[in-house]
Amino acid sequence: MDGTVLGLYLLATFLDGLTNGLDGFVLGLVVSGIWLHVITRIQAAILITSYGGFTQGYGTWKLRHALSWRKVAPFIIGGTVDVPVGAMLLSSINPDYMRIGIGVLLVLYSVYSLARPVFKPVQSSDPADVGIGFLNGLLGGLTGLAGIIVTVCCQLQGWPKDVQRAVFQPVLFVALAMNAVSLAVAGAATAETIKLFLFGLPFLLAGTWSGLKLYGKLDDAAFRKIILLLLLLSGLTLIVPFSMFR
Repeated sequence: MDGTVLGLYLLATFLDGLTNGLDGFVLGLVVSGIWLHVITRIQAAILITSYGGFTQGYGTWKLRHALSWRKVAPFIIGGTVDVPVGAMLLSSINPDYMRIGIGVLLVLYSVYSLARPVFKPVQSSDPADVGIGFLNGLLGGLTGLAGIIVTVCCQLQGWPKDVQRAVFQPVLFVALAMNAVSLAVAGAATAETIKLFLFGLPFLLAGTWSGLKLYGKLDDAAFRKIILLLLLLSGLTLIVPFSMFR
């Protein structure tokens, strides 16, 4: 890995820590827009899950007194079934299709969230939450992006922000932990991946610290727009590869 590629990797890692410190769930979303151009998809998946263990584990611990296991359990049950399945499918999926698919998902999610249409909160049920957990785990197993579906579900149900975080952070932690184990068993934890992890960890921690500091200075609307614009940019760079502009 040359200096330019390493610099892009470290910059993306810092930015991802920054946005995660602001919002608490976007680890892996922002970083994918750059990482998937400079490292392999398997390396990206295991690094996202490994770094996510730090941030989501800490967030879950901080929210331990507000946790509602009644709300959390169905998502976790659904996700435990298929995270390993998604990880095993990594070696058989066309990387270009996966890159574009993730890009489209990021663009749709960010545009929808920026528009933020007024809607009546959707009332869910335990079977539906188990199904959502299944889809969430499958996407996490394939990409390491284990929090998109469950987070959107929490938003659609109209729960207050604190209640949402008390649900999606423990779900994310469990999904990421399972995904990391599955990817390690699949052989993703190579010496090169471990080296990348160690190089990026200080930048992730610095970004997370900076994000937490900024969190107290920005209002909800300002930091939300910053995060969603970064997600939109990441999605566009996945759909339209950098190579087209060279």
